[in-house]
Amino acid sequence: MLNIGDFASHGRVSVRMLRHYDAIGLLRPARVDPVSGYRSYEAAQLARLNRVIALKELGFTLQQVRAVLDDEVDPAELRGMLRLRRAQLAEAIAADELRLARVEARLRTIESEGTMSAHDVVVKPVPSVRAAQLTGVAASYAPEDITPVIGPLFTELCRRLAEAGVEGTGPSVARYEDGPEGDGSVLILVAVPVGPSVRPGAHDFEVVDLPPIEEAATIVHRGPMNGVLGTVQHLARFIEENGYRSAGYARELYLECPEDEAGWVTELQEPVVRR
Repeated sequence: MLNIGDFASHGRVSVRMLRHYDAIGLLRPARVDPVSGYRSYEAAQLARLNRVIALKELGFTLQQVRAVLDDEVDPAELRGMLRLRRAQLAEAIAADELRLARVEARLRTIESEGTMSAHDVVVKPVPSVRAAQLTGVAASYAPEDITPVIGPLFTELCRRLAEAGVEGTGPSVARYEDGPEGDGSVLILVAVPVGPSVRPGAHDFEVVDLPPIEEAATIVHRGPMNGVLGTVQHLARFIEENGYRSAGYARELYLECPEDEAGWVTELQEPVVRR
């Protein structure tokens, strides 16, 4: 038998916590001295303590912990529950990190207001180009909806091009159109320029001639795309202040895409017409 202090030490918990677990019926001592009231535990009870702590650390309430343990869940089932909860927590952490990145992007946008020059924007025509293309749909134009779709699309397109032995001839492009259902969704079209000898219908990807843009207000964004908001808003101000109006979603021309996203160079090309 172990006294409460030794049992707490072996379980890496506090004596106060053990007393609380006893009070709520979650982990009773094996024996309580009727005279002194001293609690004693068996070493085998460490197994239950381990389960209590693991479930509690994964966000279960003490009432839920007791329900699980009183149902005498076997170790294999318990491991499955813990793995599921671990996955849920990992997903929540990833979502929080993404939310923090969006807040930081907004903060950088606020801090950079007024620091970009109108000379950063160039209005120019964009020629047509033949390209291999794949299409996906995002729920909205918000970064948290675009990012999970556009990355896998480019990865899949590059895989298919490699399998077909087709080499790209220029920087990849992302285009956007209103979704087919009219529900605010966005059609994402990712493309890699290819040579004129690549013909439509011969591969498991589309081969299209990207339409030219007669006039595009263009600006170069440097750094990861999760920080593009400030550049996009600067472009919008230029368009309004110089007598233009937007004629569609901006294309993204990925000029440089090293492994470190801080080194990315992307040209935004927004179709415009004179007001």
